[in-house]
Amino acid sequence: MCRRRRWATVVGLLGLCLWALAGMVQMPVADAQTLPSRGASGLPLPRFVSIAATRANLRAGPGRQYPIDWVYVRAGTPLKVIAEFGQWRQVRDIDGTTGWMHKSLLSGRRTAVVVGKRQTVHAEPELSSRVVLYVDPRVVVELRQCGGGWCRIKVGDYSGWIPRRFLWGAASIEPIG
Repeated sequence: MCRRRRWATVVGLLGLCLWALAGMVQMPVADAQTLPSRGASGLPLPRFVSIAATRANLRAGPGRQYPIDWVYVRAGTPLKVIAEFGQWRQVRDIDGTTGWMHKSLLSGRRTAVVVGKRQTVHAEPELSSRVVLYVDPRVVVELRQCGGGWCRIKVGDYSGWIPRRFLWGAASIEPIG
C-alpha cells in the first residue's frame, strides 16, 4: 500500500512537471503594469482572492493525493492566485509561501493585509482628512473600493481610506468596487 502511494505521488509529480514544461501552466505576470492573462476558469491571472473556510489546506500539488504543506486557520486571509489546474488553484500568500488549494476553499471576497508600520486610516482619500483609525501591520482588512492610489477599507465597525501602497492584496492597477 505504501509503495503504491509513493508510486502514485512520483507519477503525479512527473506528470505535473511534464505539463509545466509543455507551457500549459500560466506563470505570474512579472510586470505589475501588464494586463493579466486569463486562466482556464476565464478569470484573470494573477488575481487576489480570500480564504472562505476556517481551515484550508495548502498542498504541494493540485490534488488530494499531494501532501499538506500548510494549514490556514483564518477565513478572510488574502491569497494571490497565480495558476489554475482543473478545480485547483496555485496560490501565494503575503510571505511568499506557494502551494495548491481547492477552489471550494476560496472566495472572491476581497481582503488585504496592512504592510509596513502602523498606518493611518482617513475619512477621505486625502492625507489632510480626519483620522478615523490606526491599523497595525499584518491586520487583515476588508477591501470596499480602490481607485487611484487609495483604497476604502473596513476594519470591524470602522471604515476609511488608506494609501494602496500600504496594502498587500490590492494590485496597483486593479479597480475594486
